[in-house]
Amino acid sequence: MHASRYRSMLTALRAGHRGRTLFCYLDVSLPETLRRHLTRPQVDEFTAEQMSGWYAAGDVLGWPDELVLPETVSFEEAVEVIAVAAGLPQTGRDDDLLPFDR
Repeated sequence: MHASRYRSMLTALRAGHRGRTLFCYLDVSLPETLRRHLTRPQVDEFTAEQMSGWYAAGDVLGWPDELVLPETVSFEEAVEVIAVAAGLPQTGRDDDLLPFDR
């Protein structure tokens, strides 16, 4: 989702949402994007050449509270960072249970 194309739509969604809104960007290089694509079920749906044409490095929205995750973050770390940033309870940690779960 290129920021230049979707920024106004995302800004409107953010403005119209009464609760907390969290925008996350996974900052992955083109070589790593292509490597990860090889592991996906959709690997045959588009080529590396096509993906290279779509790729936009560092295409963040630039909002102060935008969460930018580096490509070095593991899946598990990303889930935890996003959950914490969103204020969601962490499974298996009693100190993060909601009051009605205790």
